[in-house]
Amino acid sequence: MVTTVMPTYGRIDIAFDRGEGSYLYATDGRRFLDFASGIATNSLGHAHPHLVKEIQDQAAKLMHVSNLYHIPEQQRLADRLVENSFAHTVFFCNSGAEAMEGALKLARKYHFAAGQTGRERVICCTRAFHGRTLATLSAGDNDKYREGFGPRPEGFDHVAFGNVNELRAAMGDDVAAIVIEPIQGEGGIFPADYKYMHALREAADEFGALLVFDEVQCGMGRSGKLWAYEWAGVAPDVMALAKGLGGGFPVGAVLASERAALGMVPGTHGSTYGGNPLACAAANAVLDVMLAPGFLDQVIARGDYLQAQLQSVVGRFPGFLEEVRGQALMVGMKTTAPNMDVWGRLREHGLLVVGAGDNAIRLLPPLTVSEAEIDEAVAAIAAVAGEMEAAA
Repeated sequence: MVTTVMPTYGRIDIAFDRGEGSYLYATDGRRFLDFASGIATNSLGHAHPHLVKEIQDQAAKLMHVSNLYHIPEQQRLADRLVENSFAHTVFFCNSGAEAMEGALKLARKYHFAAGQTGRERVICCTRAFHGRTLATLSAGDNDKYREGFGPRPEGFDHVAFGNVNELRAAMGDDVAAIVIEPIQGEGGIFPADYKYMHALREAADEFGALLVFDEVQCGMGRSGKLWAYEWAGVAPDVMALAKGLGGGFPVGAVLASERAALGMVPGTHGSTYGGNPLACAAANAVLDVMLAPGFLDQVIARGDYLQAQLQSVVGRFPGFLEEVRGQALMVGMKTTAPNMDVWGRLREHGLLVVGAGDNAIRLLPPLTVSEAEIDEAVAAIAAVAGEMEAAA
């Protein structure tokens, strides 16, 4: 039977009608601790007072006008993103896939505008995920997602994540860009080694390519710094953002250096909704919180605490939990049992998480999570570990 909502999702049989902080409340009254955060999107948790007020105030004034006109809220957001990053200029869109599409277009147009019309190839990594559009599916590395959507857009090659020799062997005078997630999310939570990040920068400079970072999931404070690239001290030429940028409201962005944005002149790219007043009010509210003194230090502290507590579970249940990896509040647990089974069992214990590649479970709590809430989540994980080890 055809459903009115196209059945593209394997939905869990739960519906929520409200949230508060780190908790979601189902329509049947059940309460869940949300360590999924809308897949790293509800960065300030649910119903954050400042975010709610700014959205309400803006909605009462003006929601949308289109990019035919100047948008003061958009200008303020762009100024703040530039002030707090490597970038000189920003393009606004609505999602992570759109941000990555924009980044790919920008990279190719840069070389075209510089008179290097043959530079169109993009070097990507194994296990990568960059979105669900045709181009971002080609940039990503999951054949399951690409099945049935051929022919694939050309010009995308993949090398092993973390392997400098493979990367350099793939470089040439036809390469437009190197694209990488500083912390791979859907692939299973794999942070890039800092030396590898420096090698990427060196290879891009040596071969005249642009370096593009996909921080759709790992950006906006999730790694403990505003941008994950800051940990390695390596700046990209282009960066894609979304998810946590709006705290749950749809907004994406492409950040670029002045040099990289060479070809982006009027008419080269656009978005009807991108950067409208309401979306930018939400993103500015999120930045108000994240840029406040001490906020990111607290994210680091909470991340250290979460990972230390999870390591204790590894010690207690080595037959269940193989490895804990990640950065701050972007954590992956590799389990011995099928991760989807673990996902379901955790849900029965009132904990919401997200699956990932490499048989991992992603823990992506709100950046405002408390130690007590972390203790509650770890207790649920330990309970499931005990049950599943006993049943094995």
